Amino acid sequence: MRTDPTLHPGLSVFERGWLSSNNVLLAGEGEGAVLVDSSHCLHAAQTVQLLHHGLRGEPLAAVVNTHLHSDHCGGNAALQREFGAPVRIPPGQWQAVLDWDEQALSYAATRQRCERFVPQGRIEPGSTLRVGRCGWQVLAAPGHDPHSVVLYDDAQGVLISADALWENGFGVVFPELAGEPGFDDVAATLDLIAGLDARWVIPGHGAPFADVAGALARARARLATMRADPARHTRYAAKVLLKYHLMEVRSQPLAALRQWLADTPYLHQAWRQLGHPAGSLADWGDALLAELAASGALALHEGVVHDAG
Repeated sequence: MRTDPTLHPGLSVFERGWLSSNNVLLAGEGEGAVLVDSSHCLHAAQTVQLLHHGLRGEPLAAVVNTHLHSDHCGGNAALQREFGAPVRIPPGQWQAVLDWDEQALSYAATRQRCERFVPQGRIEPGSTLRVGRCGWQVLAAPGHDPHSVVLYDDAQGVLISADALWENGFGVVFPELAGEPGFDDVAATLDLIAGLDARWVIPGHGAPFADVAGALARARARLATMRADPARHTRYAAKVLLKYHLMEVRSQPLAALRQWLADTPYLHQAWRQLGHPAGSLADWGDALLAELAASGALALHEGVVHDAG
């Protein structure tokens, strides 16, 4: 847990490793704290422990999600059970969450795990989230996810950027993987962030950073590369999905992993977008696995694939 008054006097960052997103705890100064993002369901017990320590006796007034990918909201249900705190989500997928429509959400397309939860409120772009004496502007930040928001405290110059901006890039542009335009939204969100007077950024993954201009320059260079060669982004996204799955299961027989790949809609979509490389989806999947093994991201031993790196 990182509590740094030079970053923000009322804020603590739980920097998490993959599978999980970072958690940001906003102190309520006796009125109840707010947690931004709850990490992956497989790490939910650890999230509960971190929060008990970080709250220091203050009640948890709410859990707020920047977006609804499994690494950002997977702990919602566990936190609801433990603390009885309401969950507030961006409005774009409100009905899908109420219905738990895994087709409308990302979980069916990615074949990722997320424990069902029930939201109690929305966090609307254009509104202000009041926590203690601080006001956090809720800003729409589409690109990585069409419904994502970021939170900005203008008084302290602190931006909670989720996956819209990392120190070295940003998250996979999932709309592009789904066959919808997304790169223009990424550019617009980077422009939005550039127009803020942020002195610190707390990303969804990785440590908080102060070199905002440098991060924006790196993100824009990455985006330019993707626009010039969309196939490169598609291949990268496919490997991210494979790696993420291996982080979830830790190890899996090669035959079962091939079946998972065959059953994952986003990987089918990527293979089609790339023009059916390697002739078959199975052969293309094997090629991706070989590339990940060569990079040290996974290992294959006696017919079992293991997460590594």
